Amino acid sequence: MRIVVLAGGIGGARFLRGLKKAAPDADVTVIGNTGDDIHLFGLKICPDLDTVMYTLGGGINEEQGWGRTDETFAVKSELAAYGVGPDWFGLGDRDFATHIVRTQMLGAGYPLSAVTEALCARWQPGVRLLPMSDDRVETHVAVDVDGERKAVHFQEYWVKMHASVDAQAVVPVGADQAKPAPGVLEAIAASDVVLFPPSNPVVSIGTILAVPGVREAIAEAGVPVVGLSPIVGDAPVRGMADKVLAAIGVESTASAVARHYGSGLLDGWLVDTVDAAAVPEIESAGIRARAVPLMMTDLEAAAAMAAEALALAEEVRA
Repeated sequence: MRIVVLAGGIGGARFLRGLKKAAPDADVTVIGNTGDDIHLFGLKICPDLDTVMYTLGGGINEEQGWGRTDETFAVKSELAAYGVGPDWFGLGDRDFATHIVRTQMLGAGYPLSAVTEALCARWQPGVRLLPMSDDRVETHVAVDVDGERKAVHFQEYWVKMHASVDAQAVVPVGADQAKPAPGVLEAIAASDVVLFPPSNPVVSIGTILAVPGVREAIAEAGVPVVGLSPIVGDAPVRGMADKVLAAIGVESTASAVARHYGSGLLDGWLVDTVDAAAVPEIESAGIRARAVPLMMTDLEAAAAMAAEALALAEEVRA
């Protein structure tokens, strides 16, 4: 079975770990969000790609869900001593090495897709990890601060500001001019199923879908497209999905997110058991829905979620 998964960071990575357990023989291609990418300290940082790579490769800080395990922060301390910022984005020493290698390869002319493949040669994640695009895309968030509206990078909104103010707009800058990375459209066309894990529907999966050709390729692939709700009980499982959903006029409910994706794209949608009452509403919108446990408390729970997604895909196919 050939499975394509659109993935953001922590939620996508943990779901993928469950998917590998649930379908160990599947050929999995992951299209990773690069809208969270940022340039800091002269380095190209790809948080979502790295979170997937570290999680599946056994190097992730399990407690945080991001960054490296057994991390130290000597470089960060030295940069602070020199007065070099920003101080709100903490990179560990082991993590710095990844970004240095990536930046050197990009500087030598390699595209991000080739760099990602080279980095994965060390980590052996067990999936094919592709950036959504080799072109630069950065998600910016419009916010009102002290009576003034300004746009900030998504990382500043989430890491520095902790999404403490309402998002007024979310814009994937550069996405409209970007091209899918090599292999992305081909993987979708050759897939047997496409999955949307419980990643942020706006700044993760939404950004991937904003790259011209990706949404169209999924809609035209003629295979089941199944998603798992990141909203449980009218609140995001983690992160700030409610803030960015509000910015695009979508309620923070499992049903509203399904309808946001739409029946033209989505065939099946899993909601948590606490949202079982939403199933009829979702199905009335032309999307087959089922209520199952959606809390990834451990690997077994994540694998059960992945198995339910694949089962729903087969139901849709039949």
